[in-house]
Amino acid sequence: MATFQIDGGKKLSGTLQPQGAKNEALQVICATLLTREPVLITNIPEIRDVMKLIEILSELGVKTMRLKKGEYQFQADEVDFQHLKSEHFAQQASSLRGSIMIVGPLLARFGEALIPQPGGDKIGRRRLDTHFVGLQKLGAEFNYDADNHFYQVTAKKLQGAYMLLDEASVTGTANILMAAVMAEGITTIYNAACEPYLQQLCKMLVSMGAKIEGIGSNLLRIEGVDKLDGCKHTILPDMIEVGSFIGLAAMTGSEITIPNAGIEHLGIIPEAFKRLGIQLQIQGDDIFIPSQDEYEIETFIDGSIMNISDAPWPGLTPDLLSIFLVVATQAKGSVLIHQKMFESRLFFVDKLIDMGAQIILCDPHRATVIGLNKKHLLRGTTMSSPDIRAGVALLIAALSAQGKSEIFNIEQIDRGYEAIDQRLQAIGASIRRVN
Repeated sequence: MATFQIDGGKKLSGTLQPQGAKNEALQVICATLLTREPVLITNIPEIRDVMKLIEILSELGVKTMRLKKGEYQFQADEVDFQHLKSEHFAQQASSLRGSIMIVGPLLARFGEALIPQPGGDKIGRRRLDTHFVGLQKLGAEFNYDADNHFYQVTAKKLQGAYMLLDEASVTGTANILMAAVMAEGITTIYNAACEPYLQQLCKMLVSMGAKIEGIGSNLLRIEGVDKLDGCKHTILPDMIEVGSFIGLAAMTGSEITIPNAGIEHLGIIPEAFKRLGIQLQIQGDDIFIPSQDEYEIETFIDGSIMNISDAPWPGLTPDLLSIFLVVATQAKGSVLIHQKMFESRLFFVDKLIDMGAQIILCDPHRATVIGLNKKHLLRGTTMSSPDIRAGVALLIAALSAQGKSEIFNIEQIDRGYEAIDQRLQAIGASIRRVN
């Protein structure tokens, strides 16, 4: 098990280029199953989860070719459907939650799909009802093998339908959308997720010949087509990395530039950081964060404590709440962090408390942070990364802390951040990977 060894408390300086968006990559790579023709995707982040999905598709018979770093060609003209019934596939797919998104494309193209119950981060219950209820609305039959924890959907012919999703699930919307583009007739999806990842998937499908209206809204109208063609698609910069780098600059008092940040796709993320008192300057498509000795959390206009919470897009993405929580520990003022969507994502705060942070964990969804205003820096300690996002939040805490820290289980961080230690070393961080 690999470990990060960090000597914290150092100011950093330089440029951090965000990688391609992980969440978009998982969707658009699954979408390559919808056509027999070649699909070229660029700006793919070569991180653990994405590479595992590419391996799963390759073993399923999809021809995958790495043309250069971050650029891959996929061709699903000889899919081995029997591989879905193998023990090896069960092991591979169950370890990657994003693999659930192969179900919609396989159902649309072959009339059947199998998938084991997915794993993924230990961040709370993430049910799959939205996926399968939506596919049933399109005419699929659903079966669950409780003994082997396998899901199966079958359909002789998918038929367009109206549906109101019970939650604006990003992966659920993606799965239903990818099935609907080849269903007969019109499908209307209300309460659809509309994150930039979903918008990008829609744009890619349209370039393949799909007919989709309402892109960017929570009401999608899809007119099914008989077949889809190949295409070329470029993945957006990862908004979660951009937010993580803003938080890193604030916590360490560093001057950092984030080039090609995809400003128009960041939504309220920059404004949310400004509510914590963090200065940042938008320069074209770049973000510049100047060095700040302190930053002060705003209050509401009546003077009450600031509340930062997650919400479906265009609200604040839940993947950044752990970063906001860590950044607040060194702010001037207090804030209530409310993680509405997952009930276990705040449980890493005990590690921050061990480092000297003043945090009250109110319940599984809420934590009150009393900022130290950089008068008392966090202390280095030994800890373990519980999931991707909390792991990076702890890494930022360690880089800002006085003394040495060790972070175990960094394979979790590698699932979402490509060569993060090397990129941090390049701007002056004292971080070392020990295998």
